Amino acid sequence: GEENLQFLLHPPRLKKALEVLDEDGSGEIDIEEWESAIQRGLKKRLAQLAEERERRQRAAEKADEEFSLEFLNAAREVFTMIDDDESGTLEKPEIVEAIQGNQKVIKFLVNCGNKN
Repeated sequence: GEENLQFLLHPPRLKKALEVLDEDGSGEIDIEEWESAIQRGLKKRLAQLAEERERRQRAAEKADEEFSLEFLNAAREVFTMIDDDESGTLEKPEIVEAIQGNQKVIKFLVNCGNKN
């Protein structure tokens, strides 16, 4: 069940919760008091969910940054592997030769930078 409501199963906590719900002290919970409590609970839960989403988003952004860095480093490494004459530029024949015969380059291209 909803963990925020499970605390009501303990009688002293339920008693306290009913006192809080009964805002006017009448001994009864009317619809306005009930809905007010529900709105407070909903607001709290939505805030928790938003925080969880933000935490997951930050983690995803960090993972994307790490992947991008690894991928760019691997792409630079492949550039260096292809650049046999170390000129800093890739000539078409170097690229063709590397793609046809350099197993490291072929593996990188097949896996698109994935390590497996």
